[in-house]
Amino acid sequence: MWKNVFTPNKDIAKPLYTGAGIATFILLLLFWSILSYGGFVNPLFLPAPDKIVKSAVTMFQSGEIWTDIGISFSRVALGFILAAVIGVPLGMLMGSLRVMQGAFEPIIGFIRYMPASAFIPLLILWIGLGEGEKMAVIFLGTFFQLTLMVMDVTKNIQNELIEVSYTLGAKSFQLFKRVILPASLPGIVDTLRITFGWAWTYLVVAELVGASDGLGFMIMQASRFLKPDKIIVGILIIGVLGLIMDLIFKAIYRASFSWMRKEGS
Repeated sequence: MWKNVFTPNKDIAKPLYTGAGIATFILLLLFWSILSYGGFVNPLFLPAPDKIVKSAVTMFQSGEIWTDIGISFSRVALGFILAAVIGVPLGMLMGSLRVMQGAFEPIIGFIRYMPASAFIPLLILWIGLGEGEKMAVIFLGTFFQLTLMVMDVTKNIQNELIEVSYTLGAKSFQLFKRVILPASLPGIVDTLRITFGWAWTYLVVAELVGASDGLGFMIMQASRFLKPDKIIVGILIIGVLGLIMDLIFKAIYRASFSWMRKEGS
């Protein structure tokens, strides 16, 4: 069971892999408990774990948190889907055609360093304070990185596959459909999994201005009224939702590309 534990790039037993992750969570919870129950940290800054659990139960029993979860999830999902619908085809074209890479990589590479939150004043002027503005923040936070990552995935396709396809008489459209897309699809799905996690990190920023509901709004309201337990509950819910989506993407990956070995999947 302990074979290859400290050997780079070697597989380890599945129970050991899972146990390592569980142990990390337990150690974090233990450290948190020592700080809070031991009186090392003021409860105003770090409530005890049981206080968090009680707050979470109360919030779910009241039913209001379910509405916030649904609204926030729809904002993240729609903003991300829009980024993927545009970014995946564009990234594939940039990775396949030099002219597309030359046209778009400099500007996308430039804009991706700009924080999405800096665009909020402009988005309010252009779009207003409605749902479009919030989804636009999530779009801007994920689109540019997603596009460049898809480009890199497409560029890393084995050149031998391209050359053989041309030798067999494949046309450009056939090459995209039968070679480039199937070969890059596993990497694209993995890229979507990673960038969808990033989309959740922009949720609070998206709901910072002009929102009256959602998890980000709930977190900001709790901070104004000095309720750290609700802040932590909101953060944990976002983390759990992101983890669930990550597991869904991994399941899709395993089901669709079972012929590929995925470390730790």
